[in-house]
Amino acid sequence: QVHLVESGGGLVQAGGSLRLSCAASGSIFAINAMGWYRQAPGKQRELVATITSGGSTNYADSVKGRFTISRDNAKNTEFLQMNSLKPEDTAVYYCNAEIKDIRSPLKSYNYWGQGTQVTVSS
Repeated sequence: QVHLVESGGGLVQAGGSLRLSCAASGSIFAINAMGWYRQAPGKQRELVATITSGGSTNYADSVKGRFTISRDNAKNTEFLQMNSLKPEDTAVYYCNAEIKDIRSPLKSYNYWGQGTQVTVSS
């Protein structure tokens, strides 16, 4: 089994910063792309940022210049540094990863974390 566990959410004032972490564990053979998504109340889940195994990144327009995604391949961990936070960034943030399980290393499966709440007050 593979698990993704997020940490680092919380309450912050507008203009502040938070750093989210997501650690993958279990029967991991390899991790391809990793990413962060968020879902605000009453809205659909949306992409925040992604990063490939080689380090190429992609960001939603709404977070470009404020958020930075990174990963530590040796520790199977990804991060999301969030700066200049705005009230509209308030959401549950989910980490995501395409992982090849040791039991079936030829195929990637999509895994999700349990989500961590980020609340930005005005």
